[in-house]
Amino acid sequence: MRFDIITIFPDLFTGFLDHGVVQRARKSAILDVRIVNLRDFAKDRHRSVDDRPYGGGEGMVFMPAPLFDAVEFCRGREGPSGCRVVLLTPQGQTWTQEMAVDFAAIPHIIAICGRYEGVDQRVIENVVDEEVSIGDFVLSGGEVPAMVILDSVVRLMPGVLGNSESAVNESFSTGLLDYPVYTRPADFRGLTVPAVLRSGDHAQIERWRREQAVEKTWEKRPELVSPKDPRIAADERKKIKN
Repeated sequence: MRFDIITIFPDLFTGFLDHGVVQRARKSAILDVRIVNLRDFAKDRHRSVDDRPYGGGEGMVFMPAPLFDAVEFCRGREGPSGCRVVLLTPQGQTWTQEMAVDFAAIPHIIAICGRYEGVDQRVIENVVDEEVSIGDFVLSGGEVPAMVILDSVVRLMPGVLGNSESAVNESFSTGLLDYPVYTRPADFRGLTVPAVLRSGDHAQIERWRREQAVEKTWEKRPELVSPKDPRIAADERKKIKN
């Protein structure tokens, strides 16, 4: 996968790209990340990429020319059909695990990090394929959302995680939150690991984990599950109703 990030603050990504699963994917040549400085496509000696909005108002707006040129540079010979262009903005569709799975299958993603009061509407209408937000709140720019999206996508790519089942069993991948996990020691200050996890009975362990995932989801994120959900077994529905 190639992941191009268009930003006016390229240095923000230095540490992020050199750690964790993103670094592992890059070293394994599974992922190719290019940080593209939008100011390299400015048309004046001041390297300006923004201007005041027509009609008045506060703030500045990204001009169309630098963004059109930056996206075309990232596309290269592929053209419009060879990749997906994403604008990171509070006005976009809220990012989900399902979207991460979808993006993980795309060979080339171009992410535009919004800033200021936004980008010229002509960019959105003619260049951008999708607008994405990581939540209903406002950040200073799209750089942090770009990191969030890249990290969540990369961990779903084959060969990135040490255990291929890790991404499958994580919260939201099954539609439920993850079950509680424990490690050694079995007894810490009188706080013990549930006996079923030390029993060696894998069928019982799977059943316990499933029940715990349902209960945790109902307790912390009830909007994700209901008694009528076909994924929930009959005995688990009783616990939800209670």
